[in-house]
Amino acid sequence: MTTAVTVPEELSARVPAEQRGPGLDRDAVRLLVSRGTEVAHHAFRELPALLRAGDLLVVNTSPTLAAAVNGRIGHTRVVVHFSTCGDDGRWAVELREPDGRGTTRARAAVSTGAGGSARVRAGVPAGAVVRLPGGARLVLEEPLGGRGERLRWARPAGAEVLRVLREHGRPIRYSYTERDQPLSVYQTVFALPAPDGAGSAEMPSAARPFTERLVVELVSRGVQFAPVTLHTGVASAEAHEPPYPERYRVPEASARLINAARAGGGRVVAVGTTAVRAVESAAGPDGVVRAAGGWTDLVVTPERGVRAVEGLLTGLHEPEASHLLMLEAVAGRAAVGRAYEEALRGRYLWHEFGDVHLLLPSETTH
Repeated sequence: MTTAVTVPEELSARVPAEQRGPGLDRDAVRLLVSRGTEVAHHAFRELPALLRAGDLLVVNTSPTLAAAVNGRIGHTRVVVHFSTCGDDGRWAVELREPDGRGTTRARAAVSTGAGGSARVRAGVPAGAVVRLPGGARLVLEEPLGGRGERLRWARPAGAEVLRVLREHGRPIRYSYTERDQPLSVYQTVFALPAPDGAGSAEMPSAARPFTERLVVELVSRGVQFAPVTLHTGVASAEAHEPPYPERYRVPEASARLINAARAGGGRVVAVGTTAVRAVESAAGPDGVVRAAGGWTDLVVTPERGVRAVEGLLTGLHEPEASHLLMLEAVAGRAAVGRAYEEALRGRYLWHEFGDVHLLLPSETTH
């Protein structure tokens, strides 16, 4: 565990900002700004005034998939969270238990007997078949990565998975949210359809508060944007595991923009931990970023540090989340701890519809 704080349940953002009152847009969230251990409070709409000409925002263009689909194993109802498609056509999936309110609970065990079971119990055998809408099926295989059985490989049959998601899927959501939302609510302004239909199981949420109007204002002030792609898998709301390997791409043009910003004295600010993972996967020991793509298993920790990224715009993460190690790699443990104390004191909202946190290098170190 890193930052030792407890987040009260009432600080979970239950609906998107634009649904909290008339005339509000996505950018109607608060912005906590850290420069070292100095913390300031702002509205997100003030972001253009907090950056300067020559700064570069690295943004993730991965679209969000409708990655939750109802299914059955025998007589037991399950919700399948589709995480990542492997090179061999199999999918890494998580089985969860429906809670009757449109969200899910962590899976516990699955009974495939004739009587069925109200719970999804641990130890689902290899070869078990998950029946999906439209005649599709998943044949469960071995656990992914040797870190327990939360994610399993599954081989699809009967229908193409992306078609099942388009026709029968819905965005993944958890119990702290109030209700189901259309998929458009989970798309950021930077999301681009992938040629192969790929995308993220869960929204790259740090970019959600951006609006087209705000992007135009940033560009007009001389702030540049470098697009990268990293398709995120299913996070764990309970286990706080390090991320699994994910597919990413840093284009040549974006690598050049990052290197030029660094050489010209601009600050490279990643929008989201996914953007950090992509850029740092393409950065050499000298900090030079080169075009790269494929799978990354990089976990950014304080011990590893960051090579190309100097700042980070991110949501507020649970204190046990592995993402906090990345924040500490960017800003240091003292700065992150101080910011989270202030976020709690200021009643900031957590999770994907919540407020955001901008970590910048202190003026004395840049």
